[in-house]
Amino acid sequence: MLRRNFLKTGSIAGLALPAVLAAACSPKSKEKDDDDGEKEDGDDKFELNETTIAALQDKMKSGTYTSRSICELYLKRMDELDKKGPKLNAVIELNPDALSIADAMDKERKSGKLRGPLHGIPVLIKDNINTGDKMMTTAGAAALLGNHAAQDAFIVKQLRAAGAVILGKTNLSEWANFRSSRSTSAWSSRGGQTRMPYVLDRNPSGSSSGTGSAVAANFCTVGIGTETDGSVVSPSSVNGLVGIKPTVGLLSRSGIIPISKTQDTAGPMARTVTDAAILLSALAGVDPDDSYTAASKGKSHPDYTAFLDADGLKGKRIGIEKSFLKGNDDIVDVLKIAIEVLKSKGATVVEVDVLTPMKDLGKDEFNVLIYEFKDGVNNYLAKANSNMKTLADVVKYNKDNIKTAMPYFRQETLELALTKGDLNSKEYLDSLKKSNEGTRAIINKIIADNKLDAIGGATNGLACCIDLANGDYDTGFSFSSPAAMAAYPHITVPMGTVHGLPIGFSFMGSAYTEGELIKMAYAYEQASKKRVSPRFIETIMP
Repeated sequence: MLRRNFLKTGSIAGLALPAVLAAACSPKSKEKDDDDGEKEDGDDKFELNETTIAALQDKMKSGTYTSRSICELYLKRMDELDKKGPKLNAVIELNPDALSIADAMDKERKSGKLRGPLHGIPVLIKDNINTGDKMMTTAGAAALLGNHAAQDAFIVKQLRAAGAVILGKTNLSEWANFRSSRSTSAWSSRGGQTRMPYVLDRNPSGSSSGTGSAVAANFCTVGIGTETDGSVVSPSSVNGLVGIKPTVGLLSRSGIIPISKTQDTAGPMARTVTDAAILLSALAGVDPDDSYTAASKGKSHPDYTAFLDADGLKGKRIGIEKSFLKGNDDIVDVLKIAIEVLKSKGATVVEVDVLTPMKDLGKDEFNVLIYEFKDGVNNYLAKANSNMKTLADVVKYNKDNIKTAMPYFRQETLELALTKGDLNSKEYLDSLKKSNEGTRAIINKIIADNKLDAIGGATNGLACCIDLANGDYDTGFSFSSPAAMAAYPHITVPMGTVHGLPIGFSFMGSAYTEGELIKMAYAYEQASKKRVSPRFIETIMP
């Protein structure tokens, strides 16, 4: 389940979904560009629309573009669509040094130095990732305004070394959606509400919502999100993207505002599997400041594009979460089509049940997160260039500034974290064993018993409506928790659309199987071709 679901203290289960939707989304007139009131994909005349890393490298090699001119085009695109036009509000801060960095990369290219496939490529990153530059790192919280990191997060150092240009930072669900039991995803007290580019009154989901919205809307070539439970794969799914949530420890977490040391990870978000694999290759690395990365030594791959194989599904056995074969008929129909694609490419598909054995582990996961959040945030703030030095300082700030910091929902999750002990507490240790080890045992047994190469299913349900009054609601089909709780890798790939709303297909495997998952995800992507450009429709309500 997504964090926003297991944090709920109330329930809307008794409300019929149409009633919830009607309450949440206000009817507006739609722009009539075709019979469905939607713009055709070809209507977006942006010259970098849906472009890839390889295409941009070819253009820079030929001299058609420079890194600077590419960055300028993306900045113009953001100016036209992020704060104006549809007002996606996906970008929380632009990097004032972006063009000078691009100039430096162009100079290196001219002198014959190329750092790799990301040389000169624009990237947007989530605003909980430290950059030792003029940009702030706030997790979207007004309480952390003015927090300028002393140095880059490890993955940012990796990005810069690869020659990428950091264009700016993206908005997110404040504190990575770990503040309230009735929060609205994609809202932060610093950045406000981000909208999803397909249907503007819908929520871009997860805490990496700004990155999802921005990459989908072609504000950058690729982006970076972070996930504890669902916050890379969910916004990727609802924004028609490829998202990779890697094995915890493949990517360093040092310099990233934390929730959970056992579940947190950054991950690439892109429009193609190829671009996501390129970005993953650049980000991975052993970091002495993150002990979890030591386990990845000898298990990571220097170039995940080596696994891109259009025949990568041939001979594979994939277990499909059987509970997803019931429910919303439209989503089930899309999933069944995806299953037929898997079979057509040589995969054997069997039904499995992952979620039922896990149904009682949600409380244990939450206990793990609430303890680790307090410990991790206190450690981060103690070293940060912020007036907030402890989680208690943040809670007090929010109470003292309730109109600006908490206008729509409160901070009961932060307050609960303050009541918890340290990581030697019996409650924490017992919950960690059940949540982490218990989930791994369930997944490992299912994989072994069925001789599986991956477990698949619908990544999540359709994007819910933005509802600041009531918060998010569950649209079903959530498949993020198994991989999140086990710290295993998870990849989502566009599977299709329902009423113009994208939905993804998930591939999940055991630890450090990113290469094999990429192989299967790429083969499915190439056979299905379900990525579509956003149309910036106001609403699907009549």
